Amino acid sequence: MSLKDQVKGTADEFSGKAKETAGKVTGDKQTEAKGKAENLAGKAEQAFGSAKDKAAELTGTIADKAKSSLDEGTDNVKDSE
Repeated sequence: MSLKDQVKGTADEFSGKAKETAGKVTGDKQTEAKGKAENLAGKAEQAFGSAKDKAAELTGTIADKAKSSLDEGTDNVKDSE
């Protein structure tokens, strides 16, 4: 899921950095600018992947706690009968 985003982001970041460097070396401002943009897009994609991981982790934790509370409440009802 998010690992795919992180891997693609890393690839885009490195590719962008290479283009940026090539643009600087050759004096091609357009290639340099495209490289910077690709590099930043890669960093954003990595951050998005990390955010998806955190959200999934948090959602799982909340679901586990809700289930635990529900189970505990059900046990308490059964005990009181």
